[in-house]
Amino acid sequence: MVVVITGAARGIGRAIAYEFGGAGASIVVDYAHSQAAAEQLVADLKQHGAPDAIAVQADVADAEQAAMLIAMCVERFGRIDVLVNNAGITADHSMKNMTVEEWDRVIRVDLNSCFYTVKAALPWFVKQLSGAVINISSFVGQEGNFGQANYSAAKAGILGFTKTAALEFARYNVTVNAVCPGFIETDMYEHIPENAREAILKRIPLGRIGKVEEVARLVRYLVEDGQYITGQALSINGGIYM
Repeated sequence: MVVVITGAARGIGRAIAYEFGGAGASIVVDYAHSQAAAEQLVADLKQHGAPDAIAVQADVADAEQAAMLIAMCVERFGRIDVLVNNAGITADHSMKNMTVEEWDRVIRVDLNSCFYTVKAALPWFVKQLSGAVINISSFVGQEGNFGQANYSAAKAGILGFTKTAALEFARYNVTVNAVCPGFIETDMYEHIPENAREAILKRIPLGRIGKVEEVARLVRYLVEDGQYITGQALSINGGIYM
């Protein structure tokens, strides 16, 4: 199995790489800026069960670089079995204070990148008559969140994109699903002020923050055991949005 993960150098993407690599998959680690972290991840994957792994620098917010990422995967491994669209950024401000550039950049990285990578991978999925796409959305795309108009719009857009892609690709035996995490223990969460984190915990019925490994296991389940699941948005959020 060959798995491409965008934004894989840290956080949820890194955990997904470990989950699949430990299960014997070859991994393509995409990164935009975190070269050292990506190269260290590749070394770790090779030591912990992955038959092969490569790091590819590609800003998937750019269509040409996204296509290059898929091309390099196929050149190295001859196929692509799983595409995980995980790359994402935030630029949080109320709409009163949000700039056009902050809006555009988040939409490009978080939403447009999904179309760019899927568009590039589709010919190979069609040729193989198999494949799985997992798009990482967010509960914010389902519920909305103050100060995140750009992020919530992008993550909501992923849900619509996922459903349409699932309809179009089913004839090729390709499943397309979205995973919607809640608050997860990542660098992004660690930058939230302590008082805000306390308020967040009070909103979560299960009373804790999620772990990146839990998200990774859900992604692997969809690929390995979810052949009859497509076009769905699976929430993993501790009950913060139901």
